[in-house]
Amino acid sequence: MLLSGDHPCDQTTEWTARVETIAPVLARYRDQAEHERATPPAVIDALREQNIHRMWVSRAFGGGQVSVQTGSAVLQALARVDASVAWQMGVQGAIGRMSDYLPEPVAHRLFRENTGLVVGGINPTGRAESVPGGYRLHGTWSFASGSAHASWLVATAMLPDHDASCTPPTGPRTHMFFVPTSAVRFVDDWFTAGLRGTGSTTFCVEDLVVPADHTIDGSLLRRPPAGRTSRAYPIAYYDFAAFTTASTTLGIAQDALETFRALAREKIPARATSPLAASHTVQAGLARAEILVRTSALLLTDAADHATAHGEQGGDNLSALIRLAAAAVAENTAAAVDTLYDLAGTSSLYTASRLDRCFRDIHAAVKHITLSQTNFEMVGQYLLGGTLLTRR
Repeated sequence: MLLSGDHPCDQTTEWTARVETIAPVLARYRDQAEHERATPPAVIDALREQNIHRMWVSRAFGGGQVSVQTGSAVLQALARVDASVAWQMGVQGAIGRMSDYLPEPVAHRLFRENTGLVVGGINPTGRAESVPGGYRLHGTWSFASGSAHASWLVATAMLPDHDASCTPPTGPRTHMFFVPTSAVRFVDDWFTAGLRGTGSTTFCVEDLVVPADHTIDGSLLRRPPAGRTSRAYPIAYYDFAAFTTASTTLGIAQDALETFRALAREKIPARATSPLAASHTVQAGLARAEILVRTSALLLTDAADHATAHGEQGGDNLSALIRLAAAAVAENTAAAVDTLYDLAGTSSLYTASRLDRCFRDIHAAVKHITLSQTNFEMVGQYLLGGTLLTRR
């Protein structure tokens, strides 16, 4: 392995040590999670004991309030053991950022008093209408990662009284609604190639009244939360979210590199007389994969540093930088895993292979909108003087 660079700060060392403490539990149950398509409760309990599910929540609400860089390192460490666990903790970390936008008593109730996950769906596939004291919510949401262990779910909906002809450049007017899991109906439809252990099922809500203080105007999430004593980060929700997904793909690629190096030293290909590691083609391919992953780590670190330093005033320039970094990390890490998967030959075909798991997991992960290749197009448009859109 190439040199790792600067020594991590004390906080990062402390929190990655928490992952090391529970890594045996994650490893013990990862095949079971793959088979059952949901992470077993014992793993979630271990994560909860280390407060990893609240690492990106304000200390005022029982969280760790760790730095962007530390949280990213934790997700990478988790992904090197089980990408499905990292993905769920990333989703919880992203949704946890909404605690800075909720009224403080509600944030306290959802994140400090409640030990379950708070996850859900941010795609506005529901509809809501104003009623006295709140909103009446209906809809169906997919990809609710970690919902098997959630006490509350976020359901995003468009307001029907919005005039579509006046849609702002940033998209339709939406609200995020926090609803108890007891009020939803789950659909067991999570049958996928990768990230099987996330249990990212669909859930439905029918005719549910949600109090106004349990909602967030979606437009507020594009800028930093208002200043208050309990605020954990002066960073916009959408700027923060990309670090969760990109960190997981980086950890998957790191796992693939470590797995392949061990394989290459031991495997002697059919009809060959020397190990895979002796092949010039393999040596060059491994080096290319290594630098793609190292480049990704540097890009993510740079973006995290900018988010920390300029979260309050960075605006669209910061958002564009983070989106470019996340998309580049996705592209680079997927390419690195593809290279290693191919170089391994028939060894990567079996589901028992770590490289097979890395291949499936990373290609599931990069489907997320924060890692989409459309980010290159949208940021390119912005760099040429256009509006920074999510998608056309």
